[in-house]
Amino acid sequence: MTANRSTAERPASLVAQLAARPPAEFDGEREGAWIEVIRKMDEVYADLLRYEADLEEKNAALEEAQAFISSVIESVSDILIVCDSNGIIQQVNPATVGLLGQPAEQLVGRSLADLVDEPDLGRVEDILKSRFPTDVVDCELRFKSSGGPSDLLAVNGSTRYDQNGRRVGTVLTGRKVGELRRAYEALHKAHGELKRAQRQLVEQEKMASLGRLVAGVAHELNNPISFVYGNIHALERYRERLTVYLHALHAGAPAAKIDELRCSLKIDALLDDLGPLIDGTLEGAMRVSDIVKNLRRLSFSKTGEAVPFTVERVLRTAARWAARAKAVKVEIRMDIEPGAMIVANEGQVHQILVNLIDNALDAMRDAPAPVLDITARRVDDDISIEVADNGIGLADAVVDKVFEPFFTTKVVGEGTGLGLWISYSIARECGGGLAAANRPGGGAVFTLTLPAADSTGSQ
Repeated sequence: MTANRSTAERPASLVAQLAARPPAEFDGEREGAWIEVIRKMDEVYADLLRYEADLEEKNAALEEAQAFISSVIESVSDILIVCDSNGIIQQVNPATVGLLGQPAEQLVGRSLADLVDEPDLGRVEDILKSRFPTDVVDCELRFKSSGGPSDLLAVNGSTRYDQNGRRVGTVLTGRKVGELRRAYEALHKAHGELKRAQRQLVEQEKMASLGRLVAGVAHELNNPISFVYGNIHALERYRERLTVYLHALHAGAPAAKIDELRCSLKIDALLDDLGPLIDGTLEGAMRVSDIVKNLRRLSFSKTGEAVPFTVERVLRTAARWAARAKAVKVEIRMDIEPGAMIVANEGQVHQILVNLIDNALDAMRDAPAPVLDITARRVDDDISIEVADNGIGLADAVVDKVFEPFFTTKVVGEGTGLGLWISYSIARECGGGLAAANRPGGGAVFTLTLPAADSTGSQ
């Protein structure tokens, strides 16, 4: 192909040459016709030069693309074999040459079946069958190499089509099964370690949640235990006074002495106070028993049985326990639909509510007049529980991220970023959901939805 000529190298225009001749050499119309023919010839010549330049540019681009494709094929570590529709090899890459121990010139033009170990010949026919472009055949083959049968290879075969959609052959790629198994084992091991680390983090978050409740539970237990402890001391003093009085009475002391002891030991007041004292002690013991029962309900196991329970009781317990652990005083307003019941694992729901209320209390740490609004309403077949605060709210960029694992808006050391993720996962497992949004008047609101129970306690 000749090189393109520049404008300066082109011969002078024939039209210009003819125009320079004396007019006498031409006559009339014949002169005009020849000038027109020569002008057309000049235009065709210019077009040829332009087409030549375009062809050279496209040829250079084509050579560059071909060099790129060739370099990619040669760099592929997997074997690559391109066959025509009859299974005749058209192209192989260096990895295939290295595997079979034969130069590419000896492989091209041979039948694929000639290179496959005899026990695997039946699989070759299946690979070469016509199928859709998206269909891929997976099989394991051994090839004939210079040193005997090759290692077992995991081979993928896909049909090749031309620009008109006609089947023109098959493309095979493959690698040693041992490498795939090692890669799979490494991936499986990494996945197992990741799952173990995830379980450990989840358990740590659960323990952290339980630890945050300890302060509140301690307050809950301290009041009735102190009450029972004080009453026991009073009963001990009453026992000593009654022992002295009964000893004198049974010893046959004079009536005057008995009356004196009755008055000095305040036996009548003691007997009047004995009933309320025992009732108060029993009440304190019952309060301790109720708290212990609530603690037993707080099960972190995912396999707990779903049972119907009252929303109000769990909400009030969760709010009381979470608020006890905080130094800030918050006004808690509850609006709970009477008789609302949920079918779920009570301990898990308690965990979700304590976590939501605890986060809301932290969000209102700097609020001048912190108010926590908790509402519960039945909506169709679900109970919708809203925990709303009047804190700073959630930034628009984090509203969709609050339920992602390890995401937290708290400072380092105050949150692991797993509490809301665990709560979201539990809500989904219970057949409900958990959503976050900002309140129009400021602050954030978290909405927990769980399956409702009817008056009989079933869903």
